[in-house]
Amino acid sequence: MFKRVIAILIARNREFYRDRAGLGWNILMPMMMVLAFAFIFQGDQKDLLKVGVVAQQGDLSTVTSPLLEVQHLTFVPFSGPDEAIRKVERHQLDLLLDLRAAPAYWVNVNSANGYLAERLLLGAYAAPAQGAPERKTVTGEALRYVDWVLPGVLAMNIMFSSLWGVGWVIVRYRKNGVLRRLKATPLRPWEFLTAQVVSRLIVVLGASLIVYLGAELLLDFPMRGSYLALGLVYVAGALCLISLGLIIAARLRTEEVADGLLNLMSWPMLLLSGVWFSMEGTNALAQTFSRLLPLTHLVEAARKVMIDGAGVLEILPQVGLLLALGVLFLSVATWMFRWE
Repeated sequence: MFKRVIAILIARNREFYRDRAGLGWNILMPMMMVLAFAFIFQGDQKDLLKVGVVAQQGDLSTVTSPLLEVQHLTFVPFSGPDEAIRKVERHQLDLLLDLRAAPAYWVNVNSANGYLAERLLLGAYAAPAQGAPERKTVTGEALRYVDWVLPGVLAMNIMFSSLWGVGWVIVRYRKNGVLRRLKATPLRPWEFLTAQVVSRLIVVLGASLIVYLGAELLLDFPMRGSYLALGLVYVAGALCLISLGLIIAARLRTEEVADGLLNLMSWPMLLLSGVWFSMEGTNALAQTFSRLLPLTHLVEAARKVMIDGAGVLEILPQVGLLLALGVLFLSVATWMFRWE
């Protein structure tokens, strides 16, 4: 028995390292991840406090304040105060400073970091020529990390299940000759791909529902928005990501190459879409690239519903974008698809 196990092990290893493309992806991917982490978190040390600054069009270069000269603070620009005030209430911002026509600042009286940030603000405006902005207070309990990260975890689960559930499996069908046999039937490519999308959508949404109910039972997390809106967000996101996986599966012949491309596609989304950490205060180029990723809009819309209490109308832009991308990806996959 052990001889057979060793023989299979050796054969599988030979198959792996003889596939140069698959071997290349497995070597390059860890390197790219390390470079990505170094790029996003570049800097010698982490800033101590996070301060939101409201400025015209969110451009900090248009405003001046003594507080902006204080070192070791992260300044997050906002074009309006509403969203930022909610972050102060939930301790996601330590202080909010509005530097438009009537300068004012908001601080959460329940936040220890907010107290320290306010003392720094008042110290920065201590000079006689400087007039301190008007003080405004808010109250609110801190948003737990688990409450903040849960929408992203659900979105991440949808992403992996969608991409690998169709991308990797269809490549295996092609490699094993299943698609060749299907080609001899009256089945058309778009019918086959549509069936794959519907089948995977049912599986993905069913699994996500189980995860959601289990988390609600164990964690007692807040759900402030509409369940209908949340359902629309995850349906649109799943359709988009499944269709994206179909593009990978359209012509590839080996699972190793498919696995490499799927990793190349999924890990940047996992790192730059705000699943595990907020992109606020990160490199500007990383934030711009993040806006190009479907998972970013899925995570943002889900957090709007679950944390900010958004309804259907508030998340329609993200849902519309995800559906449009899904239609585009599915069209490209149908055009590229080959049975063999």
